[in-house]
Amino acid sequence: MQPQTFIFFGNVGSGKGTQVKLLQEFLKKKDDRECVYVYPGNEYRKLAELNSLAGFLVKDPLSRGELLPGFLTDAIVVNILISSLSKDKHLIVDGYPRAVSQSTSLKEMMEFFERREIKIICIAVGEEEAKRRNRLRARHDDTDEGLEKRLEEYKKNVIPALRDLQKDKNYMSYEINGEQAIQDVHEEIIRKLELN
Repeated sequence: MQPQTFIFFGNVGSGKGTQVKLLQEFLKKKDDRECVYVYPGNEYRKLAELNSLAGFLVKDPLSRGELLPGFLTDAIVVNILISSLSKDKHLIVDGYPRAVSQSTSLKEMMEFFERREIKIICIAVGEEEAKRRNRLRARHDDTDEGLEKRLEEYKKNVIPALRDLQKDKNYMSYEINGEQAIQDVHEEIIRKLELN
């Protein structure tokens, strides 16, 4: 199997993180290649804990579920790619792009790093189910207000970013039913993307 590139999309509470882990384990068993995982949300949480100006400035917007400045997110993603990506590694991108300007940046990055035939995995979960799941997991930034804001941001900014990528011939998009059991979601991903 050639090194693969995957971009995960899914509303808050769609189970993206769980599916990313299962896909990483699957790929590791299959060909033992290293997998670079790009997840700006994690980096932002780490940044918010730092005693720095940037850490201080991202803390509040992060807790309110607001989108952070595009240039900062682009910088986080580029840094991970520069420091970790090589030709022989798989790449999984999660939680990025979150705006059309970022999808434009991502296309430039993928072209620069010579990544072709990029697979977009869209995990579809209805809004009510997303809210129910979020109440169960209760992360510190999952207030009702923050959750509403993130659901709204997804529709307003993330969906247009997804549509922008879908128009590009280098990106193949797969819709996955995220309202089934975890293992069934994983199996649908493997089946639809023909990873077996």
